[in-house]
This record gives sequence, structure tokens and C-alpha cells, in this order.
Amino acid sequence: MQKPINIKNKSARFEYELMDQYTAGIVLTGTEIKSIRAGKASISESFCAFSEQGELFIINMHIDEYSHGGYVNHRTKGDRKLLLKRKELQKLLKQVQNVGLTIVPLKVFLTDKGLAKVLIALAKGKKIHDKRETIKERETKRQLDRVKKNFKR
Repeated sequence: MQKPINIKNKSARFEYELMDQYTAGIVLTGTEIKSIRAGKASISESFCAFSEQGELFIINMHIDEYSHGGYVNHRTKGDRKLLLKRKELQKLLKQVQNVGLTIVPLKVFLTDKGLAKVLIALAKGKKIHDKRETIKERETKRQLDRVKKNFKR
């Protein structure tokens, strides 16, 4: 049995306020999917943008070269097309253009069939004071968990 692949963008939840989430397919070549199955990819610096034709692409996604790829290996950083339904694409395009939101990839995972999917979210950037509140909430939660743990003894 193959171990589950979850490549996450940990900074996205800290940097952005997430609104709607969508699961999108991703167009990959043979060596790219093999590298993802090996867990050698990163989406920490990536974002999503629309092309002039109205297609959605993930930009700056880093996929390491496949170790047994040879001369037919892929480029490590590049734009990769995302697959969504037309209505979802139109809704996202409208939100990005009119409201000024952005699309951020949260997670890359494999389905039961072995297909690579990307969990993307419509997001709004947080201000500095919102980030401070997030840090404060996280610290208080940790302190409460420590107190609960010590109290049970």
C-alpha cells in the first residue's frame, strides 16, 4: 500500500483569510506525477492566476526532477494548468477581477485512483494586526492545552 501524499502550504492559513475552497485537477507529465508520488514537491511559494484565455494556472509550483527520468525530465518550476468546471472558473474569475481576492493553493494530494489534485481557496490577504491576533489565539490555545494536560495528572 502506498503512503498518502499531502503536500501542504502551511503559510497560506496564516497569510490569508480563506473563503471558498475548490478541488481542481492538475495537468502533469509522466515524470512530474512520479515525483509527486514520491512526495518531492512544494507549493509554499505558489499562487494561482488566470491566463488571457480564461484558463487557471498554478504558478511557481516546485516539483523536483524525477531521479530515474533521464533526458526527458521536466522543468522543476513552471506554470501548470488547473482543471475546473467552466462555471467554477467563471465564478472565480469574477471574484478575482471585481472584489480583488486571490486564489491560493492549500494542498496537493492523490486520489484513490492515483490522480493528483490541488485544493485551492479563494482568499483575502490579512493585515498585520489580523496576523497578530492569529498568533495570540494560537499561543493562548497552547497554554490552555498545557494547563489541561498538567491538571489531568
